[in-house]
Amino acid sequence: MISSGTSAVRLEDTIVALASAPGRGAIALVRLSGPDAFSIAATLLHASPQEPRVAHLCDLFDGEEKLDQALVTLFPSPNSFTGDDTVEFSIHGGNLVSNSVVAALISSGARQATPGEFTRRAVLNGKLDILQAEAIGDLIDASSHIMQRTALSQLDGGLSRRLLKLRNDLIGLEALIAYDVDFPEEDDGPIPRKRIDKSAEELAGALEALISTGPAGEVIREGAIVVIAGPTNAGKSSLFNALLGRARAIVTEIPGTTRDALEAVIDSGKWPLRLVDTAGLRETEDRIERLGIEVSQRYLSSADIVLACGEDSRSLEETVSIVSRASTAPVVPVFTKADLVSTRDEMPIPGAIPVSAETGAGLQDLLRAINETLDARHGEVVPDLPILTRARHRKALDIARSELEQFRSGWGEEKLPVTVIAVHLRTAVHALEELIGAVEIEDVLDRVFSSFCVGK
Repeated sequence: MISSGTSAVRLEDTIVALASAPGRGAIALVRLSGPDAFSIAATLLHASPQEPRVAHLCDLFDGEEKLDQALVTLFPSPNSFTGDDTVEFSIHGGNLVSNSVVAALISSGARQATPGEFTRRAVLNGKLDILQAEAIGDLIDASSHIMQRTALSQLDGGLSRRLLKLRNDLIGLEALIAYDVDFPEEDDGPIPRKRIDKSAEELAGALEALISTGPAGEVIREGAIVVIAGPTNAGKSSLFNALLGRARAIVTEIPGTTRDALEAVIDSGKWPLRLVDTAGLRETEDRIERLGIEVSQRYLSSADIVLACGEDSRSLEETVSIVSRASTAPVVPVFTKADLVSTRDEMPIPGAIPVSAETGAGLQDLLRAINETLDARHGEVVPDLPILTRARHRKALDIARSELEQFRSGWGEEKLPVTVIAVHLRTAVHALEELIGAVEIEDVLDRVFSSFCVGK
């Protein structure tokens, strides 16, 4: 179990917060959880509901002043999200009603919850592990269907189960080593070296397979940076707006209109894409435009894909040449004004994708090419397959892999006592235990929940 350590988090407190988005809306949700949740809730109710997990229509009062008419639901411990007694108030939306209800509950003995404190209590009470808690944050922040599916799979425990199996296999290998050291004269005889070699090799392969999902997981979480690059007035902003589906960039016939990079996220149906409209690539004396071009060059250096745009063969070939020198990312040539081409002879370089922001022609072909390029670079994302989506995950598995490799090296060389090289297995196990929350890691909890919203 995870210990609460010496953190300022006080599990004996009853906490309250608005659990829905603030502002004007039809319904708002106020969540109250902790050992005194039921008694504090009763101070706002003239008649308290008794049946658990059933919504009851109740009037809420602060003293004699009526605050609202709400649906009140009781969730007794341990059958609640946090594992503590919990009360949820479904009230009318708007800042005034929700603020007055929260204020009345605080006056009655509750404390304002800190960011992520409800989910943190769920972890401390054994309702979730840390990976599942992170999945809740990822689900809330999801900007694409693939991120939604990935977060739901992780919330269901897919990644946790995979890591627990790796941990148990490491402990099994550790046990084989311990048996061989402690009981060398048993009837079964010494453990064959080939058995330990095979177990270590299989573990290394399993670790490597999971680590290899890291790059794809980063793209799923953050979005693939797709830079739209090309000379001025080549139709970059028109393409950006067409892919986005709304006019975000200013489109004019004046060269140099885009002075800075514009960024927006779209869900391509397969990968989330961070489209970046950049300043035209050209020599200029305009100081402001030159700064914009420098920003473009920085985006090119970090791009996952570059859409090299041109309105004819010559400009397209020049753009491909320029961006190929500025970026190591795959380059997709895009002929941006296909609606102006009257004959096949006027089409640009082979392999270029003709599109028209004016008519929408070719946009689906372009999105398909982007997705295929990402598939080739990061591999097909298999639904329900555990994926590493955070740097914390990748770091812990890198440590486990490194320790296992050091064990395999020491085991193969036979220069050190087995008891010494077995320490690497224990360190690898600890790295995985820290990742899933099987050890006391209060600082990890602080980092995980610092980015959560209040009320979750």
